[in-house]
Amino acid sequence: MTRPAHVVAVDLGGTTIKAARYGAHGIAEETLRLPTPVPKGPDAVTAAVIKAATVLIRPGVRPVGRCAPGLIDTDAGIIRFASNLGLRDTPLAAAAADAVRLPVTLEHDVRAACLAERQHGLGAGLSDLLVVVLGTGLAAGIVSNGRLTRGGTGTAGEFGHIPVHADGELCACGQRGCVEAYTAAGALVRRYRPHRQQRGHRRRHHREPGHRPCRRPRLGRGDRRPRPGTGHLDPPARSPTHRPGGRNDSGRRPPRRACPQEPATRAGLADRTSRGDLPLGADAGLLGAALHAATAMDAAPAKVS
Repeated sequence: MTRPAHVVAVDLGGTTIKAARYGAHGIAEETLRLPTPVPKGPDAVTAAVIKAATVLIRPGVRPVGRCAPGLIDTDAGIIRFASNLGLRDTPLAAAAADAVRLPVTLEHDVRAACLAERQHGLGAGLSDLLVVVLGTGLAAGIVSNGRLTRGGTGTAGEFGHIPVHADGELCACGQRGCVEAYTAAGALVRRYRPHRQQRGHRRRHHREPGHRPCRRPRLGRGDRRPRPGTGHLDPPARSPTHRPGGRNDSGRRPPRRACPQEPATRAGLADRTSRGDLPLGADAGLLGAALHAATAMDAAPAKVS
């Protein structure tokens, strides 16, 4: 697979704007990082993205590729809705093209990362690939039968806004109980920090000489306690056989019921599943945006004068 040449790529994230210029051999010659000015409003975000591209453009650069999270209309170059950026119906590609006077493309950030992994990373040589990226938001990129899947409305892979709690926490998109509200990076940090501070307090508290650590009060049969981080309540014990931790009357945990298909499923996925960091790292979206722009440029019909 050839790498993108003479392309500037910009990855618009909820926290950081990343940009790079790829030279003749498809290697990033210069990179740039800017904070995403979400608190200043949509116009400031658009201006920052245009600035990131303008700074890197040099003679010989042909297209500019951009990627962003949210609901992306790739053909029209419009961000239909990006809750983490405060953007709605923003014609980002057209605004950038007017400023830089070059062809500009727009792709979803995780689909761009999936495209890069498909051609130069984890999925090289595979016809089916799923890439899940957890950052400010949560989404997936899907390659099926060798083709990048966008879906009929451009929302393929946007599973972060599927509600899992009817009356759960408020998500940035305006819904309650979205997957992203519980599993995105910011949500994980928000939940981990109080527990970490609480554990540290207990450790310091227990080290005091002469102090007996207190025990947690045992809940009665009719008591309920909120699940951490949600407004939902655990059901009370309904019978003598309902014990904390799934134990029965004997105090032993009942044997786990095995799924008949589990061994075959695990064996089939063992050589096709990779956990941890992607080979291309955090810049996979940048490379994917550059690849998308270069491919669109090559596919565009030549202008006849």
